[in-house]
Amino acid sequence: MRIGELAKRSECLPETVRYYEREGLLPRPERSEGNYRVYDEGQLARLLFIRNCRALEMSLGEIRTLLVIKDCAGADCREVCAVLDAHIGHVTERIGRLTA
Repeated sequence: MRIGELAKRSECLPETVRYYEREGLLPRPERSEGNYRVYDEGQLARLLFIRNCRALEMSLGEIRTLLVIKDCAGADCREVCAVLDAHIGHVTERIGRLTA
């Protein structure tokens, strides 16, 4: 699928897709003979994961860490728990500041 279809299916803008590529969160896609970006279902799933994390206000650094763990076969789930626990701590602090 081309970038327009990927953006539509993930409910984001094509520029957002390009941004995540530049940031290294989304791997650069193959190119067609006409030099169009060509994405697959795996890249769509990864983009949806990134979008869900952003909806939870996770930082790009936190998302990057989770993706590295995901990409490492046989990674320890405790690392994921540590990242999520730290994020929950940040959210709790923010809620406290907002209610004060």
